[in-house]
Amino acid sequence: MTGEQAVEYRIRLATTADQQAVEEVTRAAYQPWVQVVGGRPAPMDADFATLIADERVHVAAHEGVPEPPRPVAGVLVQAIEDSALLIENIAVHPAHQRRGVGLALVTFAEATARERGLTVVRLFTHERMVTNIAWYEQLGFVVTGTEPIASGRLVHLHKATPPTR
Repeated sequence: MTGEQAVEYRIRLATTADQQAVEEVTRAAYQPWVQVVGGRPAPMDADFATLIADERVHVAAHEGVPEPPRPVAGVLVQAIEDSALLIENIAVHPAHQRRGVGLALVTFAEATARERGLTVVRLFTHERMVTNIAWYEQLGFVVTGTEPIASGRLVHLHKATPPTR
């Protein structure tokens, strides 16, 4: 990456003004998987207006561009359930992949879990998204089971989030 400048991102709560960008990032990130999994992955059809209104969506916004708007590079949708934080969706626009955006979003989710006293971060992905499963395993997630769906199986993963001392 010689000659390229470092790209900086800030993770923040998504606003209604971000909805179109959130939808575009999600669509672009999941489009390559449509043929692989045999249909549209569920995040492509999510109700982002409701998710944003419920404050469940965060975005990684490019900090190298003046306001407004800063381009959205990545999306995180999360929910709290019992003693776990569920990552429902992480999507990084292909133009921003391999720059640490996905890792920053996972790290943000883990920090959120710790701040809220949650002991686990969990997520699921399609069994045919093998590169994603391998990446999550590299980050310390462990496969905990599978679940049948119309187009195959969902793979469930979790990672312990011990409290920081």
